[in-house]
Amino acid sequence: MKLPKVKRQELLKETIEQTPFITDEELAKKFSVSIQTVRLDRMELSIPELRERIKTVATSQWNETVRALPLEDVIGEIIDLELDQRAISILDIGQEHLFTRKNIARGHHLFAQANSLAVAVINDELALTAKSEIKFMRQVKLGERVVAKAEVEGTNEKGLTIVHVTSTVETEKVFTGIFHMYRSTDNKGDQ
Repeated sequence: MKLPKVKRQELLKETIEQTPFITDEELAKKFSVSIQTVRLDRMELSIPELRERIKTVATSQWNETVRALPLEDVIGEIIDLELDQRAISILDIGQEHLFTRKNIARGHHLFAQANSLAVAVINDELALTAKSEIKFMRQVKLGERVVAKAEVEGTNEKGLTIVHVTSTVETEKVFTGIFHMYRSTDNKGDQ
């Protein structure tokens, strides 16, 4: 059933407000219209494209800065960060992430996103992965968006900080990891 333009635009605006990282392709599918129609609707409503929405959310929600590595070394785009607490990054799977003959992402990209997020969440000048326990749940395909969420759990008996990372595509888990992180100082936050 096709919605009238005004109603569609109203629902489109609500959808983007609730899920700011939704793509134009996902919106087109949801409202049974072309991607071009979604783009025109966004322009009429003065809603920026996805990249701009991500930057806006990231700058308005971040209250801290990555300390343990340069931001350009993080795989994916950090959209939320609270040092020694939690962090979120997104990675859009493009052609450069795929195996040559398959439309599936190479596992090392998913690991790199999770591992670099585990490093980034540490409130220290130096953080290194001492050990990791990882599990791939399913293949990730071209065009999918991987959302990695890191949570600092505390420290173990050896003084390493434990970071749990879960990566999802939409609501489906695709990767999990437990990272045991070495940090250079005794300042381990409130753990």
